[in-house]
Amino acid sequence: MSALEGKKLAAVLLILLGVLIIAGKLGFLSSLMGFLVPILIILLGFVAWRNGNRAAGAVVVAVGGFMLLGKLWGLLLWIAAIAAIVVGISWLRGNSAPRW
Repeated sequence: MSALEGKKLAAVLLILLGVLIIAGKLGFLSSLMGFLVPILIILLGFVAWRNGNRAAGAVVVAVGGFMLLGKLWGLLLWIAAIAAIVVGISWLRGNSAPRW
């Protein structure tokens, strides 16, 4: 990839980021905007990792991962609650383990 192609890719990504930020400020894609920052932080960590700075890349990926986990926590609680209900019903029926 030449330097000119890299600049074009960076320009397109920067334009896309600006459009997403404006859409978020206007009320569109509000849930997507909450996930955008942790995902961008994770991607930044991967870039640092690939450029040879593995320690900093790992730390940045871990921080972004924890941020994304915090955003997904509500969904994870729903999944755990549904799993608990399925297992409980299975135990009441006398099955030792549910058949997924």
